[in-house]
Amino acid sequence: MASLAFFFVLISSTFLSSQANNLHLQQLRTQDESFTSILVSQNGLDFVKDLLVNEAISSIIPLQLPATIEKSARIPFLGNVHMVISNVTIYKIDVLASYVKLGNSGIAIVASGTTCNLTMNWHYSYSSWLVPIEISDGGRASVEVEGMEVGLTLGLENHEGTLKLSLLESGCYVKEITIKLDGGASWLYQGMINAFEEQIGSAVESAITNKLKDGILKLDSFLQSLPKEIPLDDNASLNVSFVENPELSSSSIEFDINGLFTDGKKVQPVSNHYRQVFQPSVFCIDQSKMLGISLDEAVFNSASALYYDAEFMEWIVDKVPDQALLNTAGWRFIIPQLYKKYPNDDMNLNISLSSPPVIRISEHNIGATVYADVIIDVVEGSQVISVACISLVIRGTGSVKIMGNNLGGSVKLDDLAMSLKWSKIGNLRMYLIQPVMWTLVQTVGIPYANSYLGKGFPLPIIHGFTLQNAEIIFSSSKVTVCSNVSYSESDNLNQVPIHIK
Repeated sequence: MASLAFFFVLISSTFLSSQANNLHLQQLRTQDESFTSILVSQNGLDFVKDLLVNEAISSIIPLQLPATIEKSARIPFLGNVHMVISNVTIYKIDVLASYVKLGNSGIAIVASGTTCNLTMNWHYSYSSWLVPIEISDGGRASVEVEGMEVGLTLGLENHEGTLKLSLLESGCYVKEITIKLDGGASWLYQGMINAFEEQIGSAVESAITNKLKDGILKLDSFLQSLPKEIPLDDNASLNVSFVENPELSSSSIEFDINGLFTDGKKVQPVSNHYRQVFQPSVFCIDQSKMLGISLDEAVFNSASALYYDAEFMEWIVDKVPDQALLNTAGWRFIIPQLYKKYPNDDMNLNISLSSPPVIRISEHNIGATVYADVIIDVVEGSQVISVACISLVIRGTGSVKIMGNNLGGSVKLDDLAMSLKWSKIGNLRMYLIQPVMWTLVQTVGIPYANSYLGKGFPLPIIHGFTLQNAEIIFSSSKVTVCSNVSYSESDNLNQVPIHIK
């Protein structure tokens, strides 16, 4: 059977969750409401932009241009000269500067001052009436493209709970090309090969533009493959479906997700008392932070409602550290009539919640109120006799902290109120019982709850990214995590799954 400490897991669950309280309980759909907002600031956008640029470069090179470029010309005294360049391959790209800009038209990413290095094979041949045989030569050439600008504009919208990425505009412009020939009488033919600059530039522009289009299609496919719901255990799943379109400002993007825990089988109800009038917004005191995640108190209340509905918050307690407290002899001075009627009999505490725990978030802390009924049972042989029921109102305050990508914390007991609900052994002196219950809660329940809370629950962070230098801000009905992020290069952005520890 459960230890008394398991009773206090209900306190933990109130701090480790995400759906609005079901206070009896108008059935209201919550699929199209947002209870968690994620804001990516300009610094965060720059960080992601740099990752995407580096990823784009690594996915492009080496890039072989598909066409063989040929050119023929008639030159006096030499006759027809046929020139061919082939196996044109981009092997290096350096981006001098890049920026990301947000606007009503979408997300613009521009890379300027870009240099591009290529290799190619060159060959040409000619014959004339002066020389009856064909003369040919060939070799390798190195090409440097300078001052190249690459730009694209992306559209981002909500599509049935997932993000759809579309390419609105794209382009690549080559400013200057330098070709250096190697092999053969290269010095003699340098001028002729320079005539290919325009064709090489066009081929580079076309190849990079097409490669970018392919990359955007792959990224869109990845975004739409992200799950809308992530299982956490046998009872709960996290609803991570997007709500409405992302909101773009001049320096940030805000994403709104449902953010509630559900049972994965049905839509959980949300009481009118906890429904939001406005979607949650993200505010960070330190505007330089890359990321802000705002969780409404409905997120924390959802677990209590979910596990309450799943009948998870019911326990039979027959073992405690001081086992004498579960024998009527241990209560002979606290409830004398209990010991007199059932001398030296074992006891159980049958604990159940009368309603889901309630969470309140203020500017200073998180408060929790738990309503429970404790039925005192006496065990006589194989018979269990219920003798009294005591109603408890447990109030506590919690603090939260960041551990990796998890939001954890601790709780302390502030107040414990008790009242007699019914009794078969006469009136009970509650002032004698209360110190015992307070001691059990303080010395057994709270430490156990804190060991559970210390593990935390996962924030919606994509695998490979880790929060750094995070700070936590309390406001009315919200907790906001503001943080920088780092990225592990061992992870491939093309294959990043959602990670829940």
